[in-house]
Amino acid sequence: MLQEFKKFALKGNVLDLAVGVIIGGAFGKIVSSLVGDIMMPIFALIIGKQDFTAWHYHQIKYGSFIQTVVDFLIISISVFFFVRLINRLSFRKKEVEEAKPVVPTKEEALLIEIRDLLKEQVSNQKGIS
Repeated sequence: MLQEFKKFALKGNVLDLAVGVIIGGAFGKIVSSLVGDIMMPIFALIIGKQDFTAWHYHQIKYGSFIQTVVDFLIISISVFFFVRLINRLSFRKKEVEEAKPVVPTKEEALLIEIRDLLKEQVSNQKGIS
């Protein structure tokens, strides 16, 4: 059972997921700070209030809903730009890897040589007939 757990825990997908959750939690704190400390004060300058949650009509707290929507929009835009940045960085890495010349293995080199010899033989035989 321990071997089976080790096999499961060390799979690439599980490790990637664990890293994603940890990075996501840390990134969540950054985005929360972005929303609360930077974006909402800017909105406060524009509309005169920093927090929409105080807006309500009787017991309908539409201000909380507006605040949640604003938070979601800022978070989703931040995640979009973060993922876009990561994709660009990984894309450049792939470009560098693709730029490396492919060196054939010994077996491939021998097969290429055999192919070329066979082509030469076939073209010589066509020239004779």
